[in-house]
Amino acid sequence: MKAQERKAGGPKEVVSKFRIKIPAQEANPAPPVGPALGQRGVNIADFCKKFNDASKVYPKGIPVTVHVTVYRDRSFDFIIKTPVTSELILKYAKIEQGSGEPGKKTAGKISKKDIQEIAKIKLPDLNVNSFESACRIIEGTARSMGVQVVE
Repeated sequence: MKAQERKAGGPKEVVSKFRIKIPAQEANPAPPVGPALGQRGVNIADFCKKFNDASKVYPKGIPVTVHVTVYRDRSFDFIIKTPVTSELILKYAKIEQGSGEPGKKTAGKISKKDIQEIAKIKLPDLNVNSFESACRIIEGTARSMGVQVVE
């Protein structure tokens, strides 16, 4: 019965599911992408091309988590999650790292406009009812990193 279902367009058999962190728009066959996909028999060049096209909505080079599903016929699907909030804050604030003593020492500054840009990026993964709530969450993360939010 299962063979008939598959021929009739039923669900594909999943061989492997895994997560991998890749810089947006910068997937290439080098580690970690190549080995992770190669050992599962996936066409690496095809994955890199599709991933780089799909990740154009994120700032170039920002690390994103990718959930990859590999099927028996060596085809694949992937879901790109939004980048980590702290990474986005560091990029927009143009700093290397947050403060070691938030509240006492300031690591840098970020504008409300940048907070709104980050909130737009993160909105699909945040559990909020309004855009303003998303902005407040991002502001709180920035403050906890020692980054001052300015007008």
